[in-house]
Amino acid sequence: MKTIFYALGALLLVSAVTVLYKTTAAADSRVSSVTVSHRPELEYLKAVNSVAPPQDPQLLFLLMAEYANANLQGEGAEFFTARLKEFEPRLADSQKALYLSAIGLLRAQHASSVSLIHRVGYVKETIGILDQAKQLSGGKIFVVNWIAGVVYAQLPSIFHQKEAAQRELAWCAANADKAPHAGWLREVYYQQARLALADGDQAKAQESLRRSGYKNFDRPIAFNTALSEDTATGHAFAPRRIAEIVPGRVYALSGFEFTEYYFVVSDDRRELISIDAGTRPDSAQAAYEALQAYAPGLPELTTVFVTHSHWDHIGGQEYFRALNPHVRFYARSNYEEESTRQIGATFRKQFFGERFNFDDVRSFRPDVTIDRSTDLRIGGTRIELIPVQGGETRDAMFIHLPELGVLFVGDFIMPYLGAPFTKEGNLQGLLDAIDIVAQKNPRYLLHGHVPLTQNFTSPALLSELKTDLEWLREQVLIAIRRGDERAAIYQANLTPPRLLKGRPDVYLPYLILREHFIDRLYEQNVGYWQPNLQGLDHLTRADHTELLVDYLSVSERQLVKAVERLAADGKYELAASLLESSGDRFDHSPAVANAKRLVYLKLMEKNQNTDPFKFILYSGKIAEQTPQMAATK
Repeated sequence: MKTIFYALGALLLVSAVTVLYKTTAAADSRVSSVTVSHRPELEYLKAVNSVAPPQDPQLLFLLMAEYANANLQGEGAEFFTARLKEFEPRLADSQKALYLSAIGLLRAQHASSVSLIHRVGYVKETIGILDQAKQLSGGKIFVVNWIAGVVYAQLPSIFHQKEAAQRELAWCAANADKAPHAGWLREVYYQQARLALADGDQAKAQESLRRSGYKNFDRPIAFNTALSEDTATGHAFAPRRIAEIVPGRVYALSGFEFTEYYFVVSDDRRELISIDAGTRPDSAQAAYEALQAYAPGLPELTTVFVTHSHWDHIGGQEYFRALNPHVRFYARSNYEEESTRQIGATFRKQFFGERFNFDDVRSFRPDVTIDRSTDLRIGGTRIELIPVQGGETRDAMFIHLPELGVLFVGDFIMPYLGAPFTKEGNLQGLLDAIDIVAQKNPRYLLHGHVPLTQNFTSPALLSELKTDLEWLREQVLIAIRRGDERAAIYQANLTPPRLLKGRPDVYLPYLILREHFIDRLYEQNVGYWQPNLQGLDHLTRADHTELLVDYLSVSERQLVKAVERLAADGKYELAASLLESSGDRFDHSPAVANAKRLVYLKLMEKNQNTDPFKFILYSGKIAEQTPQMAATK
């Protein structure tokens, strides 16, 4: 019996990243005292889901996805079954349906590991679990119907679930506005395509495949991500969408490229104000024209406030200047420091697309520079410009509209604390900026990228998160002074003892930040000689290839077999490291190419809703593009 459905991604989030603990004793802060886990994200999510039924169901589905991606489906089904039994007296029917759906999907994936003599009964029991979930949900919860449709579509014909699969998938397609986001439709269309192909309807199969965004039927993983990749235009975090944060006054435009676009209509409605200028002139034009079509009659653009001078926040500035030669750009007085750093940094063009031109960044010159807190009025609108150090760049600036209750904060809490491939990041600046956010206490907290806005939602959340990050900083510095490796610190699953007793809405933001908080702190506090001898030598990838192939005599067949075993055990990072160590010796091997594609697809799948930058880099290793889906609502 064929294996059912590879790993599910997880519910909406982003931006962004990953995390816990098996146990972190409050009385002992030593990293080495904590049980080390090679799957800290999974252990963290187990702990979060063991405290209580999660208020945010994405925490449940993120854990389900971790179990699935790690090929631990049987263990995952047992975990959720135990939680359902423990929490059942306090669960509403809709919550029970979510647990049952997660159990059903993991059991379906685990079916091929069940002995043949018990497998048919096991699958029938799984179908019963999914049917019970549908009954409890009243057939109205998108995720419940989605899981049923995707599982039924891949069951062998002896179970007679083809019509049920078609019915559930058709419901999902017809109720796309009920999906967490448009990315969930990828798998719906893909399974519809497979069913049509089995029926011999080639035209329908190809049309459904096109709508899914997949190039062919060779898909060893499942994407339900909102992320998209395109060689020409780069990365986008979401489908294209225009939202009115304050009706008729503040507009947010998502999915037009790598960053967000914000526009504000002044009090007297005679001036249009932009927050940041995007990455490229063509994407700035697309966003601006989309806004004009959405809200005809908007006033002329007169002002652009720059939250910080990164590539993706100033690269579209020439288009805005072309709209109005008198437009005024405001930026921090130390903007050139950031521009110089960018020009000298290692650059990953795949983030912004082939159309990106560095000259659009080099030519940036603000008309007004800010070096202290400044109040001004534009078209009657009171605006506070607040310089901060921020977590990402030293030239960060908050834009506060107190009468509208809006604070634009740029990327001050970007989880990577600066671009991962650039020497920057200010941990104390991040913590100090959180205090300013708490002091201003805005109703709307708007970040430079949509996943940040969705996850770092309120001043109260950030204030509690600050306490957790201060604890984490202390533990990491203790470990660094003791000489622990960075990976060992991460695998120690550091989590504040108070975290799981605090606000549940902090669980996910801490998970998103923790890995890269450790990365940046380690990078800033360790010299070029590290405890594992890294830096003492000067060995290249070619040297490692020589060791692997010439001295250890690893053959193509042995390499592929090792990679396949690692992938089966869910050790995708280790498999990728092995492939990198083989260099270009096996570049012409179809078997190695297939193994490499599987590994990097699984890494994309693992990070598709938790770490978009990793998703981008892994996709680049195999030139994998993920088309943007149309917005569902």
